[in-house]
Amino acid sequence: MTRFLAVAVVLATTSTVGAGVAGGGTSEPAAPVTGVLAGHTVSGEPIPCTPRPEGVRVCHGDIAVPDGADLRLESFDGTPLSVYVTLPPPPESGVDGDYPLVVQSHGWGATPSGPDDTQYGGPTALAWAAKGYAVVQLTARGWGTSCGTQESRDLSPDACERGYIHLDDVRYEARDVQHTIGLLVDEEIADPDRIGLTGESYGAGASLAVATLGDRVVEEDGSLSPWTSPDGTPLRIAAAVPLFGFSDLFYALMPNGRTLDAQVVSVSDDLSPAGIWKLSIGSGLFLVGQTTGSYAPAGEDPEADVQSWFETMDAGEPYGEDTDAVADLGARYHSPYYTLAGAYGADEQPPPPLLVVGGFTDAVFPVDEALRYYNLDRELYPDSPISLFLFDGGHQRAQNKPADAALLVERIDAFFDHYVAGTGPEPATGVTVLSQTCPADAPSDGPFEAETWAALHPGEVRFDSEPSRSVRSDAGDETIGEALDPVLGGLACTTVAANDQGDGVATYRLPAATGEGYTLLGAPTVTADVDVTGSGAYLAARLFDVDPETDTATLVARGEYRIDPDAPEDSVTFQLHANAWHFAPGHIPKLELLGQDPPYLRASNGEFTIAVSDLDFRLPVHEVPGEPGTPPEVQEFTPVGTQGGEATMADSTGDGNNATTVILVVLAAGAVVAILVAVTRSRRRRGKMVPEDSSPGSEVGS
Repeated sequence: MTRFLAVAVVLATTSTVGAGVAGGGTSEPAAPVTGVLAGHTVSGEPIPCTPRPEGVRVCHGDIAVPDGADLRLESFDGTPLSVYVTLPPPPESGVDGDYPLVVQSHGWGATPSGPDDTQYGGPTALAWAAKGYAVVQLTARGWGTSCGTQESRDLSPDACERGYIHLDDVRYEARDVQHTIGLLVDEEIADPDRIGLTGESYGAGASLAVATLGDRVVEEDGSLSPWTSPDGTPLRIAAAVPLFGFSDLFYALMPNGRTLDAQVVSVSDDLSPAGIWKLSIGSGLFLVGQTTGSYAPAGEDPEADVQSWFETMDAGEPYGEDTDAVADLGARYHSPYYTLAGAYGADEQPPPPLLVVGGFTDAVFPVDEALRYYNLDRELYPDSPISLFLFDGGHQRAQNKPADAALLVERIDAFFDHYVAGTGPEPATGVTVLSQTCPADAPSDGPFEAETWAALHPGEVRFDSEPSRSVRSDAGDETIGEALDPVLGGLACTTVAANDQGDGVATYRLPAATGEGYTLLGAPTVTADVDVTGSGAYLAARLFDVDPETDTATLVARGEYRIDPDAPEDSVTFQLHANAWHFAPGHIPKLELLGQDPPYLRASNGEFTIAVSDLDFRLPVHEVPGEPGTPPEVQEFTPVGTQGGEATMADSTGDGNNATTVILVVLAAGAVVAILVAVTRSRRRRGKMVPEDSSPGSEVGS
């Protein structure tokens, strides 16, 4: 969850936002702030603020300072945290304070580097401060000198006793953010009514968690209390922009396929049965934390036992009570979605205005994470100002095209100017989409915009296939899986051979797109009858765009669905992760159903066969049925669960070559080693060693 937006996003602007009303109307020179958080650092000394040539002031609290004072911030429980506070240039008159505040929360393993840090997806702290915002960047507990390094723990052994990684727990990482905000409010640096949150990946999880809590904090025992500053000022968030994050951390890493983009599913559906472990991603993330952060010793803290949790997930089927307990903890303390739902003793409370950013090609936290929260928010609070910005961005396999990132920066800037600073016009709510395009240097199509997600796909392309086809747990070309893996494989425009994989992989080819083609803009849906034999069964789905001229296939969407081992279904309905992709004239959509998808998904410990019949496959598309330019195969869209009538597409088959190129894209340095070990271990458990090429290609930095 590191810096995947390799685009500088400093926003050049001449507009500024004002400080608080306390300074308005006076011509007296301001008494400039030269230090912050006095009495709240480990040493008790203030963090000095150093002017930069641009005029902004940077206040960095850490252990490495010239006079040896420990200037890390003491959090609510005494845990020492490294912190940057970036302030605007001193005002020419009035009070130097009461600024609108932006809290930037960092990604997994990507500790903040100060005002020029570009990892946050929107404007940098330098850009925000130049406009008149104060900005705070905490290093989350368990990372860097916030008890993450051995040096920092040795310096403060008692204070770091619970300073290990808690995985964005609302009782710890979220509480650290709330406590820091409260201190800056009490110091009159921040205006209590103008507080905004943003962050990418792991930082998005913290941002959405704090925003969803509203005016509450979660105590260490799980109880809820009003959120006030240490001096008693009531607090809540004015607006938040989480980017490429999760609404349920544990579901995102071990999905069971029950989430749907047009329905709010029940709590029991998301939590049970246990999902499919995302092997390459989970292994890579675990190693990043193990090598650059600090976990609790295994078995010491059952509510933050990351090492034991990883071992449980990585061990595979059969999953039992241990897995259920982890899922319950995840929903209780690591899920903004369940907080929004009012689960686990939390009263329902509308969130602040939200701009939720998701990536269609982000395999770590798929766009489902944004859509799940969006759907629940709209159902509970129809008038809630929530918007989505979705594009080919985020973690691997995303391309993060510069023009797309630039538009995103503009939207975030305008969103905070209105909802946090109170100076800009009200932005329209709704959904904005930029499509995935290939090759990598091709501009994205769009933006496509609508008031709701559903309004973006008024049409659909339908396909059915009655004959039974077999899906086996041991079938499929693993070199294709490696080429398409988000960690070991290439980015979104990687192609593989278009030929079908043979027995044990159910393959369905739709007729070629006619006319001007059509644009997938939504989540493809599979409905089918299934007859399962064996144990540990699941379905992995891949949707390709087959180019008949080159006989190559580009991955457009993928998904997964766990068959309930306690109550095997006779029929299933599930979705592939949503995308926006244009099927050009003559191109062929191809659906694959597999019984494994390593190294992306962990192969099952069990052996199984799934007979798939009466398949109904739907592609939601942006074209309006019957309008000029819309191909005749596009029909009126029907939401999930209401499919009916005869499909208009016929089954077809095809052949081709089988070749691929494996390109290495890493979550962070060294992660590939753990992934290859995990994949090998998984194969050994299944009793079959498969030769593998573990030689990496080129590394992409974190």
